[in-house]
Amino acid sequence: MGELYSGSESRKRSPWGVLALVMLTGLAMMRNGVDVGLGPPQPAAAASQSRPGETFAPLVAAQTLPYAPAERVRIPAIKVDAPVMNVGLDSDGWIEAPPPQDPNIAGWYQNGISPGQRGTAVVVGHVDNLSGPAVFYGLGSIEKGEHIEVARFDGKAAVFEVYGVEVFSKANFPGAHVYGDTGYAELRVITCGGGYSKGRGYDGNVVVFARMVKVR
Repeated sequence: MGELYSGSESRKRSPWGVLALVMLTGLAMMRNGVDVGLGPPQPAAAASQSRPGETFAPLVAAQTLPYAPAERVRIPAIKVDAPVMNVGLDSDGWIEAPPPQDPNIAGWYQNGISPGQRGTAVVVGHVDNLSGPAVFYGLGSIEKGEHIEVARFDGKAAVFEVYGVEVFSKANFPGAHVYGDTGYAELRVITCGGGYSKGRGYDGNVVVFARMVKVR
């Protein structure tokens, strides 16, 4: 589902893409869901970071990887095993969502960091669609210490350990905190969350913070 990849490709990290996301604070978020019963699970207080910028010393960072597009994302804790397609920014400056008709597909922001590179890679997906729950419906129930694996087109897989799960208001989305470079290979997985109304959709976003700890 990603772009064609050649092992000889020498594409570098795109700090401009990440900077654009930071400067467009509050714009890089999924929009509008549908009402599905009581709604998706929301992050528990125990899963949140205790303060912005905390690095959580118990995590041991793995060696970083060179650029390679994302191919598949797996989150065993919430039974996610989904292909990943490349997405960019739409005309309004939002990260483009994958096609809503396919409930089991995620999107990787291709103008930013590749999963496993130093920096913060971003994967997004719908929480639901007109038919019901979608790929990241259970994202808010993830707990610290659980793993997310992103398979890449170079045959490697970057394994990330979750160290925080938060829900942020779209009106006050902390872009620099979410997308900033921590000095490690990090991953953010984002979907809709918070309160919901039929007129406005979801008023927030669930963000999972994870750091690479292993390469398969």
